Amino acid sequence: MYAIPLGEDGAELRPLEPWQAGEFLAHMDRGREFIGRYIALADAVADLESAREFLQGYADKTAADAGRIYGIWADGKLVGGVLFRTMDINQGTAEAGCWLEPSAVGKGLVTRAARVIIDWAVVERGIHRVEWWAKAENEASIAVARRLGMKREAVLRQSYVHRGSRYDMEIWAVLAPEWRAGETPS
Repeated sequence: MYAIPLGEDGAELRPLEPWQAGEFLAHMDRGREFIGRYIALADAVADLESAREFLQGYADKTAADAGRIYGIWADGKLVGGVLFRTMDINQGTAEAGCWLEPSAVGKGLVTRAARVIIDWAVVERGIHRVEWWAKAENEASIAVARRLGMKREAVLRQSYVHRGSRYDMEIWAVLAPEWRAGETPS
């Protein structure tokens, strides 16, 4: 296994794999309500079996070159993650996303981790367009998109059903030439 340092604070980015389902579930249990305010991940990972199935789904996506998932570890504990929910190598597009438990908020972990995976996707895999979808109410996620140099392209009104209600989704994106030119704020 490998780990990519995310800075001087010792945080690391590592692949999340099915054999880590127990650790993933424990992390989700610590942050379930916080994470579940905006994304369905907290509802999808309810027990060990569903945690393993979720991670296996991403192992299958990785094998098919159609998505990836990475955990963020701080002080040796899984505290969040970033992923490519979708990747279409032929079209050169990917949708990135994230989540964090409350103990990890406000430390820049998601921004640092997202920079690593976006850089890999653009430089190594030739992805031309990376999208970031966020519930319009999710100010923290939208702030990450801004810090990554993404531009807001659309609002899909009432397009996302979550826990029985409809929500607007904002779509943000960065293109490979913008990313390579370093047009992303620090």
